[in-house]
Amino acid sequence: MWPLIIFSFMLYFVPCYQQFPRLCATQEALRTKVCCPPWEGDGSACGASSGRGFCQDVEVSDRSDGPQYPFSGLDDREKWPLVFYNRTCQCAGNFMGFNCADCKFGYFGVNCDQRRESLRRNIFHLSRAERIRLVSYLNLAKQTVSRDYVVVTGTYMEMENGSAPMFADVSVYDVFVWMHYYVSRNALLGGPGNVWTDVDFAHWAPAFLPWHRVYLLHWEHEIRKLTGDRSFTIPYWDWRDAQGCDVCTDELMGGRSTQDPSLLSPGSVFSSWRVLCSRAEDYNNRGVLCDAREEGPLRRNPGNQDRNMVERLPTSAEVEFTLSLTNYDTGAMDRNANMSFRNTLEGFGDPQTGLGNSSRMGMHAALHLFMNGSMSSVQGSANDPIFLLHHAFVDSIYEQWLRRHRPSPSQYPDSNAPIGHNSEYHMVPFLPLHRNREYFISSKDLGYEYSYLLDANQRLSESMRPYLEELQDVWPWLLLAGLCGGIVAVAVAAAVVTAKRRYRGSSWLPAKRQPLIWSNDTVESSHRNYQTTM
Repeated sequence: MWPLIIFSFMLYFVPCYQQFPRLCATQEALRTKVCCPPWEGDGSACGASSGRGFCQDVEVSDRSDGPQYPFSGLDDREKWPLVFYNRTCQCAGNFMGFNCADCKFGYFGVNCDQRRESLRRNIFHLSRAERIRLVSYLNLAKQTVSRDYVVVTGTYMEMENGSAPMFADVSVYDVFVWMHYYVSRNALLGGPGNVWTDVDFAHWAPAFLPWHRVYLLHWEHEIRKLTGDRSFTIPYWDWRDAQGCDVCTDELMGGRSTQDPSLLSPGSVFSSWRVLCSRAEDYNNRGVLCDAREEGPLRRNPGNQDRNMVERLPTSAEVEFTLSLTNYDTGAMDRNANMSFRNTLEGFGDPQTGLGNSSRMGMHAALHLFMNGSMSSVQGSANDPIFLLHHAFVDSIYEQWLRRHRPSPSQYPDSNAPIGHNSEYHMVPFLPLHRNREYFISSKDLGYEYSYLLDANQRLSESMRPYLEELQDVWPWLLLAGLCGGIVAVAVAAAVVTAKRRYRGSSWLPAKRQPLIWSNDTVESSHRNYQTTM
């Protein structure tokens, strides 16, 4: 117990890096709009002295956006990140990060020159030790306050153009909860209730899949740095044809409370979690941003969803139909898109006909609503750790489509997509900066693979691995038990032999009885045997 407490205490002081680092959340950084922190390795901005990167002007695309958001200059996310910073670190080679201290996805080592492919696996193929480790890592991230990262709680205008910074401390896990809220929140047009709802920089349009791919990669990257476990990967939940929430057990993501079906079982560590940034309607009514304060327990009530919206979880046939769609996106590239792979996978296209703006939610959206709790709110959905398992599987379907259809880069739209979704748009609110089109590529180019996409022999080996690992953990005990059993068997055998010898040589044993009448045959046989022996 004490080693675990000490380990957790030490990990509290492990640096965590993401966008809005503390060094860029100051009056000076916000007024000058420069976010080029020094790399600790040489003390120079962006590690320039070591050739890791350089502080440069941010270039944004001037391509036109779609008509869904008819404003300009009202939202801090427009032309990200120019409202906050117009100079950031541009990293060289395989280096990455807001100060070029990290490696690009798929690269490791001090000089980021070691290429390695990670494997995301089915959560039910994890060994018991790996499942315990997963839950422990999630909880550690939830309980560890990020040293180097803060979240913004006010608009740039409310901060008086940077003179009065408005930021809050959050945990490593809640960094990502906030990011998902911030990218999907409504646009504040000024004053209570004055918002624009038809805007989302990561949903309802082409960037849905690339954005969440980067989101998972960064989340995975931060957990590795927090724990020091470079082999960690996010597992996926294959929900095809599932009859219920298979991962909703106390061993995994938390079972249902017997006292309140909308809460988690007290036997799960997640029952003590508190959510944030989940009250979209309240923020809209007040015309404010989420202030990152705790808002109550994590809620979930799987299977008791609105049946008019979602009847059941997606089927294998619906996944296959979605994969058969050849166009990544179509038409206005929003929720109305017909025969669009992106729109159908996201859940607004019918997974049986491909027609957009479906009255029933399917695929990705169906599972969110099926959970009927924190997961069913777009802005607050990342509060539930099932979000990660779910989106890892959604990303694997995206990966299947990329491999099956091998789209040209031109399939991803350069212009006229909803704001935030054109190919060259910087993803909100990431820093380091990522453009949407950069992640319209195979996961193998980004250094990871999915276990169920391996070939047949590799899949078999992978499915057997957790059982072999558990056997490896217990084999010393089995060997010891075998040795003890062998010693006992030898001892018993020796005791029996000794007892027999003593039994035969004992003087108190009765003499062998002779027959009362001897026959001739008996006498002759006796003589023959005697003679034979001689």
